[in-house]
Amino acid sequence: MLEAGDVVIAKVQFTDTLEVKVRPALVLFKEQGNVVVAGITSNLKMRGVPITKSEGAVKDSVIKLNYIFTVSEDMVYKTVFRLSKEKKNLVFSELIRVLSGLKS
Repeated sequence: MLEAGDVVIAKVQFTDTLEVKVRPALVLFKEQGNVVVAGITSNLKMRGVPITKSEGAVKDSVIKLNYIFTVSEDMVYKTVFRLSKEKKNLVFSELIRVLSGLKS
């Protein structure tokens, strides 16, 4: 069962193309068969929350909080690892900070 903080491999559609790729993503929450995730990249120049190989990532990576999307639960192939409680709290604190900046 998927939970917030799970790093998964999922089929996602990119925003700049109709192409669908299998990519790592962080589960933010799951509801009624849909999974809201944040994309993960190994491009360390990208802005976001870093995750390291020592935390379970295949390679040092960045959780991109500016790349959030919804996928069907059927598009999640497997769970790779789960973030520590501390890292999960950091991700959600940063997400709240980013979303708070959207207030008008």
